[in-house]
Amino acid sequence: MTAPLRLGPLTVDTPVVLAPMAGITNAAYRRLCGEQGAGLYVCEMITSRGLVEGDETTRKMLVFDEAETVRSVQLYGTDPAYVGRATEILCAEYGVAHVDLNFGCPVPKVTRKGGGAALPWRRRLFADIVRSAVRAAKDVPVTVKTRIGIDREHVTYLDAGRTAQDEGAAAITLHGRTADQLYSGTADWSPIARLVEAVDIPVLGNGDIWEADDALRMVADTGCAGVVIGRGCLGRPWLFGDLAAAFAGRPERALPTLREVADVMHRHAGLLAAEHGERHGCSDFRKHVAWYLKGFSVGSDIRRALAMVSGLDELADLLARIEDQPYPTAVLGAPRGRTTPPRAVSLPEGWLADRDDPRPPAGAELEVSGG
Repeated sequence: MTAPLRLGPLTVDTPVVLAPMAGITNAAYRRLCGEQGAGLYVCEMITSRGLVEGDETTRKMLVFDEAETVRSVQLYGTDPAYVGRATEILCAEYGVAHVDLNFGCPVPKVTRKGGGAALPWRRRLFADIVRSAVRAAKDVPVTVKTRIGIDREHVTYLDAGRTAQDEGAAAITLHGRTADQLYSGTADWSPIARLVEAVDIPVLGNGDIWEADDALRMVADTGCAGVVIGRGCLGRPWLFGDLAAAFAGRPERALPTLREVADVMHRHAGLLAAEHGERHGCSDFRKHVAWYLKGFSVGSDIRRALAMVSGLDELADLLARIEDQPYPTAVLGAPRGRTTPPRAVSLPEGWLADRDDPRPPAGAELEVSGG
């Protein structure tokens, strides 16, 4: 049985964290995952500037389900002042009990402005941002998520881990890829093990955890204190039940039949409808259909109709027309979600020239949340 994850005063009995994913980890999905298992479930990424300036889109994303006893938010920012003020708002106005700082996003619109996975290269700025958040959060734990580096020639994770620890972060998550890898290839877990040796705060491992047994293997191989689950749970919220069983030392793993998967799909759409209204909720649900049905034998006409569904009764009718079948075990352990080829990282001009430049990059504070 694995020890609980401790983040300052916060204890997570099952050392599993749902990674924030734009357009995915809203309140409905977090509740659905929480009903399946246990762990810490993080809201979609919120931008510090958007929150501080009262952006309506950002504020609307800060919705928490009544079942969420621990409110967790990932915060993006490149300016210590904005990040500090945003952290204050999250803790004071929204009752947030955990703040995670995003220094791992590899998408070009973020890195080309010096944010996300590009920012730890500027080590003084990185330290200033973490310090600002920790001071503003007071007793609320602040954690950091990052990648190995910009690329193999510009590795940052060890410096970032030591700095995060020195500035009071409660833990650090490391995704086993560089920014230029995006989501390609296979995650390298060996830097996670090296980071565990380099710092005293908990290290969480992230990257290519497709099954509960992958999580156990990551902990055994790296010594990390817990795992962060992203793409592996797409269309599989019951993975959190598998993870809870695995970390408790129990052998059971879920292999739901298509009828059982259909019930989860309808529950998911219903939660979205309750949050956003039926039409918008069902529209938002469409992106999940292919993930839920991956590997199942479902006719193309039904798949097309599900991809255009606009009501809960319509969804139920379409799902009822699919013949029940056992879970397609051939898809177990296979990658899910986005896979992208490696690509050179877009960076601000001169970004690599001075690691000790403490100035926030010009125009890097994104106004709109969601990553």
